[in-house]
Amino acid sequence: MDWKIIKEPTLAAQVFKDNLLSEHATGKPLRLKMDVRESEEDRERALLSFYKQQQEWACPLHCTLDGGVGQTLLFEGEPDHLVPAASEVLIESNLFRVAGRMIAHSFLHDGPHVTGLSPAVIHVLFNGDPEMATIVVEDCPDLHIRSIIQMLELEELTQEQKDTVSDLSLSWDLPAVTKTNQRWLHNKLLVHAVIGRTMRQIKQLRKGLKDVMLWPLLTSRPDVVPLLFPKMAGMQFVPQMFLDKITWPVEDSDDEDEGLDIECKCRITGFLRVFIETASSDTLAQLLKFWVGWEMLPSELKVEFSGGTFPSSSTCFETLKLPAHYNTYKDFEEALVAAIDSAHTGFGLV
Repeated sequence: MDWKIIKEPTLAAQVFKDNLLSEHATGKPLRLKMDVRESEEDRERALLSFYKQQQEWACPLHCTLDGGVGQTLLFEGEPDHLVPAASEVLIESNLFRVAGRMIAHSFLHDGPHVTGLSPAVIHVLFNGDPEMATIVVEDCPDLHIRSIIQMLELEELTQEQKDTVSDLSLSWDLPAVTKTNQRWLHNKLLVHAVIGRTMRQIKQLRKGLKDVMLWPLLTSRPDVVPLLFPKMAGMQFVPQMFLDKITWPVEDSDDEDEGLDIECKCRITGFLRVFIETASSDTLAQLLKFWVGWEMLPSELKVEFSGGTFPSSSTCFETLKLPAHYNTYKDFEEALVAAIDSAHTGFGLV
């Protein structure tokens, strides 16, 4: 079946991936081994080392976990407005090419996706003209720079505001603000803040996607691109989706529940059930990201008891670890919300 003529993009992408994997089925397997008991730095090093290698990325993948992944922020900003982080260290380390390989490789094997990328970044990633990209002020992750650009939306600027704007524009080789160039300068500053500062990162991401041989699909079928980079706003979660996936602790489990009686276990799991049943779609998405590392439901969600102070998770094993010392739902809810809000996980980090 020719994926180019299939009308439905999801089916076209699946046929392309199946064909690509089939063509390389007899190739030398890719082998990734990681001991999750090692330090965060060692786990991150193992993962990055694997994706920095030059390999036939469509060959069979053998992944062994012996024991969640490190915390290098690659994308920053608001949901559906994420842009590559403006870090010279990451650029010089070629980490965005590594990220491109990871994104494409995960897509090839029906794994998790990067959600919430800015449409302007996606436009440029697939060779769109930066000047033609639809950029909004929310795409600027630096709140200080954003506030300066927003000054240009005012009818009249004070002298202090003019000086602030001009300092920024001159630092980016753009002219100082005047009454006649105010709107033009607003657009130029926004383009540079969102695209100009991330162009090298975008080029590395593009190379990474090409390394995994997805480029023909993505350029021939633009309707597949939203499958690779879905919007967070389009993802809706309901409580039953979670409850159907959860494996609750059992009597002979190996988690840290020694000394816990049945009543205590039932109380904590009951609190979790209430939290899920009363949570909004956005809260469930945040819980899922904290639980497994991304906003995509796995085949199973595990729950264990722990001796910690706050809820935690082991994203590699898709396990939520809950302390058993909460006596009221209010205390449990506050602790879980705090844990979710303070967590920085997901595919934006490797």
